[in-house]
This record gives sequence, structure tokens and C-alpha cells, in this order.
Amino acid sequence: MATLLGAINASASALDAQRARMEVAVSNMANAESTRGPDGEPYRRREVVLQSTSTGGAFDNSVQANGVEVAGVVQDQSAFRRVYEPSHPDADADGFVSMPNVDVPEEMVDMLGAARAYQANLTAIGLIRDTLQKALDLAK
Repeated sequence: MATLLGAINASASALDAQRARMEVAVSNMANAESTRGPDGEPYRRREVVLQSTSTGGAFDNSVQANGVEVAGVVQDQSAFRRVYEPSHPDADADGFVSMPNVDVPEEMVDMLGAARAYQANLTAIGLIRDTLQKALDLAK
């Protein structure tokens, strides 16, 4: 029973992590054309950093499930894209505009991966719940 609860906790922590990945990908896509932020620079792509964590689901030390948590959200320091658009209000003297370092297809792939991982963890929780229910039915 303790290992099943640990597995549920591990999957639940992964749900939170994948939700955070999806939120960051959506934010990146929404700002893919933002040429000026509060600091006066174009939007910088953000990435979620994940780390392993103990879920604390085991009652003894025989088996411990590890979960995942968001360690932080960092900015991608790669160079901005430069696009020639002399009529843009943020164009420099040569007519180039610094655009965010966001690659929309890459963000879509990240979002798809996060959505699939989220669904896999929901399925795992459902299987564990079904296993527990069958165990309770056998005990009757």
C-alpha cells in the first residue's frame, strides 16, 4: 500500500511539473513577436528546470518513489533574431529589429511533449486507483 501511495505522489508531482512546462511554452508563444518588454529589450524565451524530489509516500524505507518538481524558470540567453524591417518603430539605424529568441515550432513540440507526459501520469494514477479498488474488493 505504501509503495502505491508513493507512486501516486510521484505521478501527482509530475502533473504539476508538466503543467508548468505547458504554461511556460504558452507564454513563450504569446510573446514570440514582443519586441519591447518592461526592460526595453525583446522578450527572452523561458525554460523550466526540473529536479528529482522525494515524494515522502513510503511508510518504511524499503521502497521510495521519487517525484519531480520545478527547480526554477530560467531565461534562454541565446541571441535575439534580427529581422530587416525599417518601418518598425523598434528598428535600429540600419533598419533591423531585434526579435525574441522564441522558435514557435520548438515551443509547440515542447507543449506537445508536456501534454503527453501529463496524460501518461493521469493514466498511471488511474491504474493505481483501479489496483487499489481491486485490492479492496478482494478483501471483502
